[in-house]
Amino acid sequence: MKKGRLDKEKIKKVIKNCVIFHNIINMKEFIWKNEKYIPNGKIEEINFQEVIDAESRLERFAPYINKVFCETNESNGIIESRLININKMKVFMENYYNEIVIGDIYCKCDNELPISGSIKARGGIYEVLKYAEYLAIKDNLINVQDDYSKLDSEEFKKFYSGYNIIVASTGNLGLSIGIISSKLGFKVDVHMSYDAKGWKKELLKGLGVNVIEHEGDYSKAIEIARKQANLSKNSYFIDDENSKDLFLGYAVAALRLEKQLKYKNIIIDERHPLLVYLPCGVGGAPGGITFGLKSVFGENVHCFLVEPTHAPAMILGLMTGQHENISVKKYGIDGKTDADGLAVGKPSGFVGKLLEKSIAGGYTLEDKELYKLLAIANNEEHLQLEPSAAASFIGPLKLSKENYIKKDIVPTHIVWATGGAMVPQDIWKKYYEKGLDLLKKDEII
Repeated sequence: MKKGRLDKEKIKKVIKNCVIFHNIINMKEFIWKNEKYIPNGKIEEINFQEVIDAESRLERFAPYINKVFCETNESNGIIESRLININKMKVFMENYYNEIVIGDIYCKCDNELPISGSIKARGGIYEVLKYAEYLAIKDNLINVQDDYSKLDSEEFKKFYSGYNIIVASTGNLGLSIGIISSKLGFKVDVHMSYDAKGWKKELLKGLGVNVIEHEGDYSKAIEIARKQANLSKNSYFIDDENSKDLFLGYAVAALRLEKQLKYKNIIIDERHPLLVYLPCGVGGAPGGITFGLKSVFGENVHCFLVEPTHAPAMILGLMTGQHENISVKKYGIDGKTDADGLAVGKPSGFVGKLLEKSIAGGYTLEDKELYKLLAIANNEEHLQLEPSAAASFIGPLKLSKENYIKKDIVPTHIVWATGGAMVPQDIWKKYYEKGLDLLKKDEII
């Protein structure tokens, strides 16, 4: 009997996985629970001390950031975002989706991060600053005890102009790296895939950044960028697929979030776990944040990836164990989505292999739902998001519907808003109106 029950459970799992895979290749929404997930597992490949070192480096650069980016004056040069309660939006979504969510929902407002208005202001800016520090220390121009505001000078700009930073991007990473690199004085080449928004390209060009546009997708753009970087000894390639420094920059968010939760007297323990929903492209940002949160909260935090139905690269890589060796196009998935920051065909093997037992699960979402959530977030909480950033907001309802949350558990949900503040108002208004029209068709407002 025991063997029979076990066989039935195995059959159920096989059937469920077949259904999920069927939905993946047919570009339909699905929810995925990671069978390899170990809540209390340890990630041995990276030492958490490296995250603490990254935070210290950002603090060293704070006087420089404070001096050259006036939008950081209030935070004294620290690049950080608010954590806000969005229970007003929660009530609206519960009514709309006819699903009750246990626990409060908070938004981590990385859509408001200063300098580049997205989550990429963490990892992207951090890696450029680390490289700038390395070069200056190597040439005995600074030491770690110095006031780094001295980097804002013609001497340093001339020094950095001898070096070229290269990156490939669907949009936001290119923005963050282009803005900070050009400000320091570096030459910058940003390779942009066909799905990158035009306004992002124009903004970079206006800063003197060399924008190289590609007809292919992100995977093709990064391949060409990587080859370009190998041609010059003074070129530095920021590799979104494999960069440990990007990863560490994103992970610093966990240290900041821990302080914000304590300030708000939010308890995180076994009966009050933290459930975090992270929009995912190639995987660096959600991967770094997951590593940081797991290092801080251990088995009491559970992280979920969110991807568009037309670009579920990371979930596909994790499900199959193929990681960077898989592509959505291999399964006839077109990779076309308005969530440009998530429009990735191949996931990061570095992140996938590192975190394959640390990601709790994930789900996909159709583009039309992104627009609805974008409009609801503005109506109820006055948040300005871009479509990709809205993907996380439905996460708590998705998990509730699947009965993921056990009885007697009262979690705190954090939806990560990854971008939006830099979107020009005329373009954002079109996003909002599209979401509003979709809601009106459902007779919600």
